[in-house]
Amino acid sequence: MTIDSACVECIINQSRRVAESIGADAALSEELVSTVQQMSQQFSFAQNPPEVASDVYEKMAEIAHKADLYDEIKVRSTESAKQFLPLLRTKIARADDKLLTATKVAVAGNVIDLAAQVTFSLDEEIGKIFDTAFAHDDMDSVRASLEQAETLLYIGDNVGEHIFDYLYIETLQELYPRLLITYMVRGCAIINDVTMKEAEEAGFDSLCKLADSGVNTPGFVYDRANEASQKLFDEADLIIAKGMGNYECLSPTHRDKVLFLLKVKCGVVAASLHKEVGDIICKMV
Repeated sequence: MTIDSACVECIINQSRRVAESIGADAALSEELVSTVQQMSQQFSFAQNPPEVASDVYEKMAEIAHKADLYDEIKVRSTESAKQFLPLLRTKIARADDKLLTATKVAVAGNVIDLAAQVTFSLDEEIGKIFDTAFAHDDMDSVRASLEQAETLLYIGDNVGEHIFDYLYIETLQELYPRLLITYMVRGCAIINDVTMKEAEEAGFDSLCKLADSGVNTPGFVYDRANEASQKLFDEADLIIAKGMGNYECLSPTHRDKVLFLLKVKCGVVAASLHKEVGDIICKMV
């Protein structure tokens, strides 16, 4: 999906959040915001939001002399997510439907999004996620696809959220022991998206296969991915794409058997899905 006029203001607002998050003084804050405002006049409406954001965040990192703008926040997000692990492991272990419960755990983590137009409380989300129905519910198709699949490509999204992805992959391995799972991360630090660094720190290299997509966008842009990642994307029996960024980049996509799992956090994505902000989505294409 390509950017909408509403995306422009959203990206400008993100520059203000970056300035606040890095503790920028008044001069640096003004430079960050004004630079992004100037860049917004040249945004290409032929690109999707993550492609536009990649240029913006690269420029902000250059101005701030900080390669990873959200490094400290990503550490805190990870520690916050880990606090819920005992509760969520118990929920999954005791569930009558482990697949559904673990899928909802994965979606609950999607509220950790520093680029979102609307923010949600992780604590509140976990408190209600198990009693919330998917606004778009393709779980029957998910079950059927998992029964047949031998390879799964899981495209991650945000740091903190990746801790919930870990639980989901653990459950998938328990339920479908023949399934070969690869967890794919971003090629570099972009917003608060998961990279190889955070995935290895969380132990994904011992859990499943890991792949660096090579993309510099907060979402999997096929044309920007390295050759190995394109091959994984093309050949996997099933793909799970987490979060709005991956949905924005892969709508449309050239292949089938792609499962989008996300929390709707902006009006543009809500309109694309014909749903409401706040809805949770389990959509297979």
